[in-house]
Amino acid sequence: MKTYDLVGIGNAVVDVISHSDDAFLDNMGIEKGIMQLIEQDRAEQLYGAMIDRLQTPGGAVANTVAGAGALGLETAFIGRVRDDGLGKFYASAMTDNGIDFVNPPVADADRPTSRSMIFVTPDGERSMNTYLGVSTGLSSADVPGDVAGNAKIMFLEGYLFDEDAGKTAFREAARAAKAGGGMAGITISDPFCVERHRADFLAIIENDLDFVIGNEAEIKSLFQTDDLEDAMAKTAALCPIMVCTRGGDGVTLIREGTRVDLAAPARITPVDATGAGDQFAAGFIYGLATGRDLETCGRMGNLCGAEVISHIGPRPAMDMLEEFRKAGLI
Repeated sequence: MKTYDLVGIGNAVVDVISHSDDAFLDNMGIEKGIMQLIEQDRAEQLYGAMIDRLQTPGGAVANTVAGAGALGLETAFIGRVRDDGLGKFYASAMTDNGIDFVNPPVADADRPTSRSMIFVTPDGERSMNTYLGVSTGLSSADVPGDVAGNAKIMFLEGYLFDEDAGKTAFREAARAAKAGGGMAGITISDPFCVERHRADFLAIIENDLDFVIGNEAEIKSLFQTDDLEDAMAKTAALCPIMVCTRGGDGVTLIREGTRVDLAAPARITPVDATGAGDQFAAGFIYGLATGRDLETCGRMGNLCGAEVISHIGPRPAMDMLEEFRKAGLI
């Protein structure tokens, strides 16, 4: 029975990334800088309109798992794809990256593999148009007990809260990991997710999780407040570790009353902001998994987040362990 440093559960989404300008976004009716959920026909229309394509296995937690794996952690990912072209691409790409892709592609799925069309403008903003497809059908049946129970860290994706079966699978996976001596955490994913499922988010954070990661908007949305300090304090009171990423203002981490505020790394001109939060989580979780203190975990996260916005694509292109060494973190 294999023990994993990190097991992620999330949407298995093929990211299709393309360059565009603001005029293109206007012509196609794409709202800049946000993630929009779209239907299958709209996904096909946007895919056909792309002038260049970089295709990569994505999904927020999957990107985090890939980043943590690149740092040397033993990783697995739990997610659903269909037995179609994109699904086979996704499964084999994850495996090629050294990640155990736990679930085989579903042969009789009623929806195709999920995909997100991401348009990157010259200012580095990304506009995401996501068709969730088969991935939203994840349930407890997709979560092997021997995998969840042998995870040192279980990491969950808030987007899957939109289905009751996903909520149940999350709770069971978190409890299995903790029963096996591991930790469990969540990325909040989106303030609109919180708006739809606030009570469920707060309940799982308080009762089943050891850490929560969110940006300013997501943390504030948990308590329906514009007062970030109040929202962070309330979140930290529910959960042993609270992490709030604050973009150019850095990150705030609170662990059982101990607070660390870290400035953002030296400013760079973003090429593509896709995956910044995901890779912050990868660096932070690597620090947790290897027993680093809270400040070091945050600094590792900052370095990983800064690296990924320096190039196209949501996963690291540099040897981040070497970057950690240069920074005196290992």
